[in-house]
Amino acid sequence: MAFKITDACVSCGTCVENCPVEAISEGDGKYEINADICVSCGTCADNCPAEAIEEE
Repeated sequence: MAFKITDACVSCGTCVENCPVEAISEGDGKYEINADICVSCGTCADNCPAEAIEEE
């Protein structure tokens, strides 16, 4: 199950730095996770200081 970034995202970039498969990119106003690349490891959610990442 892939993860998604909610509107609570503060665009700090921590998720991008920690994603082992580079599935996260900057979107319109917040970062976005490419579900086709995401391996559901949860590293992004574990490291998000805004707790803006949740399972889809």
